[in-house]
Amino acid sequence: MKCLNVLGKGALLLSIAASIAMAAPEKTNLKIGFIALTDCAPIVIAKEKGFFAKHGLNVDVVKEGGGWAGIQQKVISGEYDYSHALAGMPLAATLGISGNTPMYALLSLDYNGNAITFGNDVITQMEKYGLDAVKRPVTSASLKKLIDAKHAAEGAKYKPLEFGMVFPVSTHNYEIRYWMAMSGIDPDADTTLKVVPPPQMVANLQAGNIDGYCVGEPWNERAVMANLGSSLVTNYDIWNNKPEKVLMSTKSFADKNPETTQAVMQSIIEAQKWLDASWDNRKEASAILSKKEYVNAPKDIIDNSMTGTFQFLKGKPSEPNPMFNVFANDYAAYPFYSHGMWYLTQMIRWGQIDKPIDMKKTVEAVYRPDLFAKAAKSVGYSLPASPWKIDGKDQYNKFIDGKVFDPNHAVDYIYDTKVNHAKVSKTALAKANTWKVKTLQPAYVCPYGPAGCANPKYIK
Repeated sequence: MKCLNVLGKGALLLSIAASIAMAAPEKTNLKIGFIALTDCAPIVIAKEKGFFAKHGLNVDVVKEGGGWAGIQQKVISGEYDYSHALAGMPLAATLGISGNTPMYALLSLDYNGNAITFGNDVITQMEKYGLDAVKRPVTSASLKKLIDAKHAAEGAKYKPLEFGMVFPVSTHNYEIRYWMAMSGIDPDADTTLKVVPPPQMVANLQAGNIDGYCVGEPWNERAVMANLGSSLVTNYDIWNNKPEKVLMSTKSFADKNPETTQAVMQSIIEAQKWLDASWDNRKEASAILSKKEYVNAPKDIIDNSMTGTFQFLKGKPSEPNPMFNVFANDYAAYPFYSHGMWYLTQMIRWGQIDKPIDMKKTVEAVYRPDLFAKAAKSVGYSLPASPWKIDGKDQYNKFIDGKVFDPNHAVDYIYDTKVNHAKVSKTALAKANTWKVKTLQPAYVCPYGPAGCANPKYIK
């Protein structure tokens, strides 16, 4: 009996040692803010499917009604511990462009998920100038011809078309600008871009306050299925597997609460894997997201993009679009440095950064693949070979205009454009960026399931 007792004590000591090694979260009662968009799914699913609870967390998932500005302010003030955030937002806040607080992008929540939707009147006019709304991808060439005709007809009294986007440093702002500029449209001279919170896009289109918009789901399909307009191009068309949202926190909070941060990341990565595990899971997620406390939109509208299809055109059938939302496959959860740097190039290109910055130093201070790697390994999420890669050269990361983004040539990339409003000279920026990084291309892999995967042959 004494021998058994000693063995029991030894086992107990081992158990205690293991518990100490697995440090408990410093803070377990948390608030995470989100905007009513389908790409908040990883956060909502982590709550609803018990992943937060599994990792010892009691999380209040809060819908933010004040748009992205409200999300950012409440993260800065500490009302939210973490948030659903635009991929460029933590970079901008750290640089003092939008807010002035050092932030972290802890993980990528998803790829793709946005579209550019036009009202019926503008589409009718674009068709006069060669728009083929059925051809994929739709370029901005017909819009350019329409704008040129308006300039010629209206002269000094030219009235720009007005388009909605969700925030000045949003993915949506850069997407619609990129798409327009590829045909020579100057978004700042030829159009007016207005900030409109995502859930208000459809009402503003219907009221005639805007001619179109770039937004995430379900606010494109809501307009299309109501016959108010058509979605002509998705951000997958503009840049295949474009990073869209991130999980954001202040640097100070994450540094002070490292175990809490790991637990939150582990929970969300598990939710991302669950979302891509099957199309049945996606359908269940649509039902959850449709609830009033989350996206508050009909399930069939959310299904239309979340379950492998997308309805581009009013009155027409949905089209196969399996990669419209990707949450885990193809390293969609990984916060690549090169993705963050692309957003910095756009901030410089469009005049939001007015002094030379070291882009490598900036992105490495904000995007945290090192923290992600620790969380990912603990929940069985595979890692790419490098946080630096080249976009535009592989089958599943192409840009609509055929350009290639190599972070080692980021300065040239900014200025090699038809339309450019940079306030920093190329010479000054080049002097601040003399570094080189080693890039490695990740293979396209779908290890977590068929959802978000373009072709079954890639599923492992």
